[in-house]
Amino acid sequence: MESAASALSLYTAILPHRSYRQHPRCLRFLSLSAPILRNFRFLPALPTKSQNHPTVFVVRSSSSSITAKPSSEFRKKRNAEVEQDDKLRALRDLFSKPGIGIDAYIIPSQDAHQSEFIAECYMRRTYISGFTGSAGTAVVTKHNAALWTDGRYFLQAEKQLSSSWILMRAGNFGVPTTSEWLNDVLTPGCKIGIDPQFLFSSDAVDELKEAISKNNHELVYLYDVNLVDEIWKESRPKPPNRPIRVHDLKYAGIDVSAKLSNLRSQLIDAGSSAIVISVLDEVAWLLNLRGNDVPHSPVMYAYLIVEIDAAKLFIDDSKVTPEVRNYLKDAGIELRPYESILYEVESLAAQGAHLWLDGSSVNAAIASTYASACDKYYGSLGSKSKATTSGAPTAYYKSSSVSLAKAVKNPAELEGMQNSHLRDAAALAQFWAWLEEVIRKNEVLTEVEVSDKLLEFRSKQAGFIDTSFDTISASGANGAIIHYKPEPDSCSTVDANKLFLLDSGAQYIDGTTDITRTVHFGEPSPRQKECFTRVLQGHIALDQAVFPENTPGFVLDAFARSSLWKVGLDYRHGTGHGVGAALNVHEGPQSISFRFGNMTPLLKGMVVSNEPGYYEDHEFGIRIENLLYVKEVDTPNRFGGIVHIGFEKLTFVPIQIKLVDLSLLSIAEFDWLNDYHSEVWEKVRAHSLVFAFCRTIAYQCSVDDLEWGLGSSQ
Repeated sequence: MESAASALSLYTAILPHRSYRQHPRCLRFLSLSAPILRNFRFLPALPTKSQNHPTVFVVRSSSSSITAKPSSEFRKKRNAEVEQDDKLRALRDLFSKPGIGIDAYIIPSQDAHQSEFIAECYMRRTYISGFTGSAGTAVVTKHNAALWTDGRYFLQAEKQLSSSWILMRAGNFGVPTTSEWLNDVLTPGCKIGIDPQFLFSSDAVDELKEAISKNNHELVYLYDVNLVDEIWKESRPKPPNRPIRVHDLKYAGIDVSAKLSNLRSQLIDAGSSAIVISVLDEVAWLLNLRGNDVPHSPVMYAYLIVEIDAAKLFIDDSKVTPEVRNYLKDAGIELRPYESILYEVESLAAQGAHLWLDGSSVNAAIASTYASACDKYYGSLGSKSKATTSGAPTAYYKSSSVSLAKAVKNPAELEGMQNSHLRDAAALAQFWAWLEEVIRKNEVLTEVEVSDKLLEFRSKQAGFIDTSFDTISASGANGAIIHYKPEPDSCSTVDANKLFLLDSGAQYIDGTTDITRTVHFGEPSPRQKECFTRVLQGHIALDQAVFPENTPGFVLDAFARSSLWKVGLDYRHGTGHGVGAALNVHEGPQSISFRFGNMTPLLKGMVVSNEPGYYEDHEFGIRIENLLYVKEVDTPNRFGGIVHIGFEKLTFVPIQIKLVDLSLLSIAEFDWLNDYHSEVWEKVRAHSLVFAFCRTIAYQCSVDDLEWGLGSSQ
């Protein structure tokens, strides 16, 4: 049995100032064989207002070392640049072909369902540019190529784009939009090509057409050909065709018949007779189905049309197992070929359907097909006008009600999320104990090896299906790449003397997890401790927020940034995203972000992430992330009769105290941290699958340096 002194923990805990003479329990995860530790010692009181606080430094660190890169790495980069240049040359050669005749071509990130994460065969923007981030738009003219992406991907795009590309840091001051840039670099009257069939939403096409018309440019719809596909050719991956499965009712909470009945009531209330649902997780949620078409996301490529007395699922028949086929038949859902969606839309118009379309998500092909079919219908009536024709087809453009219904979790979904998070905590407890021990022995590990080991621990948990996104295992400067993905041939080793950021998640049969922790295996610098502490303060502020019901998420974003703002710091990503219940790890419509255009209110039952961060380019990255669900809060007052809401935690994994500058914390923040760690222990200990992994708990820290004292008892 290893001694307590040899099991130095990543995680320690601090005593609340209010009870520093008592003996509260505090949590850390040690090696699995260590005994329970009880060593009661005291922390100093918090500094008073009259005491001097540490000086705040806001200058960028310059401590990174310079290392020579092998010539093979430069050759690899040069070869990649040549390949990207060849692709651009081949694409531009197509501009002047008969039937095309364009001066520029726009390549979005999305698939036909406007998904954020897509199957490899639809990654056209990645193929043409070499940039692998999930968000971005590429624009290629005869002489220029530019790529727009947001702050999460600035550093990644810098590394991945060849010198032939211009990186447009969207959202930064002075950076033009795609349409503004096209209006600037093209002479008036040019032709701008797009694949309008499926890759642009109806709203996006309308906005683009209006924006470029200011310079007399023409939007050219290339219906019959996608130019990227033309040069991708045989090397393009095949579309996915893995089988779909039924999502068990005990996890779904509401059966498909009840969900369809509720949707049909909304159709009647809206004066519609049918709705097209094209967003993949909406189709999966509504039908209680799950798929395997998109990496890390349990969805399938499909469309769904729901009518007052019928429902049709458009999907590749090879994915439908006999079990699923019988399930759909019992639910009154007809199967149709995936490619026949446009034919069915035309048929609805011919029948005079009042069709509900979400212009932000339904692709332009569906919208334009329905509009053309409506024109054809009215043309057949001769002189009769639309206004005087009863029973005529009409399109109603309105946000999908399924999106909001999916976001508000029912009791069974919340229970599944809670249970899956506890099992996830088990895997993470075992993982961190393993990683600390390996680092203590000075063993060399790459970022990929660390990621693979975490997957090994998670895969042993009941109900594990997959990771919920590519694990971000980032040592040192790589942590500043917000959505960094380590690759075996280029990743770094985990350096005990640098910050290590691990952002990871899992898909379980009953829930979806997403957690980030930042740790240091050696001695963090004062700068790193201050930055970490200010991120932690923002995390705590959002976690404790209480606000009126129907408050949109952007109102809360400043809570998480305030401590950083006080010293002139910030981060270039939103603070929180929605999370699905055994569905997509990024879910709308809710968010907590500085982007104030999203007016979706936070509602009881929604799940959101709480993940403020701070990143110093080429130095380090810090992020602390828990998942929360929205709940009603019992306030002593109810001004104007308004109900107030707040958050309840789903994630229960300790936060490293070594990185906290205690002098910056308030009494309330001390209390939050200790209360959280106590709650982690109580919940983890109570969970049967976790107990074997977390048999040890340490009480109290030393007065001077927060190292653990010796002494144990069973």
